[in-house]
Amino acid sequence: MTRRLLLLFLGPTLFVLFWTINPAVDRTTGESHGVVLWMLTWWITEIVPMAITSLLPIMLFPMLGVLSLEKTCLSYSNRFVFLFLGGFIIALAMEKWQLHRRLALNIVNRTGTSANRIVFGFFLASFLISMWISNTATTLMMLPIAGSVVALLVNEEKRLEHRGTKNFATSLMLSIAYGASIGGIATIVGSPPNASMAGILDKTFHYDVTFMEWMKFGLPFSIVLLVLAYFLMVKVIFPNKLGKFELGHEIIQQELKQLGKWKKPERIVFVVFALTAILWIVQGPIATALKPFGIEFTDTAIAIIMASLLFVIPSGEQKQKTVLEWKDTEKLPWGVLLMFGGGMSLAEAFSNCGLVESITGAMNSLDKSNLFLFVSMLSAIGLVMTALMSNIAMVNIFVPVVGALAVGAGIPPVIFAIPVTIASSCDFMFPMSTPPNAIAYSSGYIHSKDMLKAGIVLNILSLLLLMGLVYFVV
Repeated sequence: MTRRLLLLFLGPTLFVLFWTINPAVDRTTGESHGVVLWMLTWWITEIVPMAITSLLPIMLFPMLGVLSLEKTCLSYSNRFVFLFLGGFIIALAMEKWQLHRRLALNIVNRTGTSANRIVFGFFLASFLISMWISNTATTLMMLPIAGSVVALLVNEEKRLEHRGTKNFATSLMLSIAYGASIGGIATIVGSPPNASMAGILDKTFHYDVTFMEWMKFGLPFSIVLLVLAYFLMVKVIFPNKLGKFELGHEIIQQELKQLGKWKKPERIVFVVFALTAILWIVQGPIATALKPFGIEFTDTAIAIIMASLLFVIPSGEQKQKTVLEWKDTEKLPWGVLLMFGGGMSLAEAFSNCGLVESITGAMNSLDKSNLFLFVSMLSAIGLVMTALMSNIAMVNIFVPVVGALAVGAGIPPVIFAIPVTIASSCDFMFPMSTPPNAIAYSSGYIHSKDMLKAGIVLNILSLLLLMGLVYFVV
């Protein structure tokens, strides 16, 4: 309790100290620095829910004269907030009608019957589903299915102490957590830090990151990481040598049988989901063609239009008039949307108070003659920072800095920002690193030392791949 109170008062204390003992040129700058310190302290320690910390700018900026209330609140209605809102609603419909479960089971069902192929099936299913819905929801959905497979194998092998069985159980559970985290890298809606980065670049640097622009970097990176991570897991870190496992395949088929035939709402959600994905991918050429007519066709508009259709289209079910009803939105992660707004508000304050300029001024003294090594260093810093705090907090803090460094070097900010943002999703070492890691750890089949062993290898692999991405981009 004492520790909690100390951490709780640490943020406001730093704010008051920085405001009172003001090293800044003017009072407003000192106040801005103080609020930034307060937010960073609460974000890093997570002593207060991050969504509540994200509301501090609305409480403090207008009172202190840092930003007007209108300007502060505008950050919470950034277009990327609504892009993610649309994605969340479509994901909610998939979860409600069990479409994500059906898709995942079908993927696993088609990957084969050997122990390694079953691991790959769960890896791939978690990866593909997490490209479009929350990695936390993906892990929660996949874990019980994997638990059934492991329980059957344990029964078949009689004991979990059998090395092959233990390695299979560990790699299967980790494949779900790691697959979900890696899948979130592939698309701009796959993980909250991705959209947060895009919002910061849009608001602070007036640079538009489209769905397709992110995907051309994120998708190849995530596919290569997925394949290499799988082979390292089953061949090097946790080899099981169990061979064929027909009963595991039967469990998947039983789960599919329990789902029954496709229901009408499932088909509707699948069509809406597929159309949304296609429109996001081809949005660029369509927007270019419509621009001369004064029509603005954006990723956000696609997300909101397609999500809204789910509240209009009849479900064909007696108990539910439309595919989604407003009461369903109670399950939406509203806190994440507030965190987007808080991050963009913080970026605005960074810019206004000159904090970004002072940090970038200090970093500009570093040798940037070798751009490849410099951006690789930024990515490595991002990997270290995301091990110390939540990935969205890291992006909100670090992306404004790397964006300013890029602009100062005469380079589009996205060149520095994308590798750093991808780094935020590459923390595989500890149970508390990401929600998927924590959920997989709760299964009881993973020991901390196992996650650390696999995580160190995958973190190093991620850094090497990030350096490869940087080399390709720079």
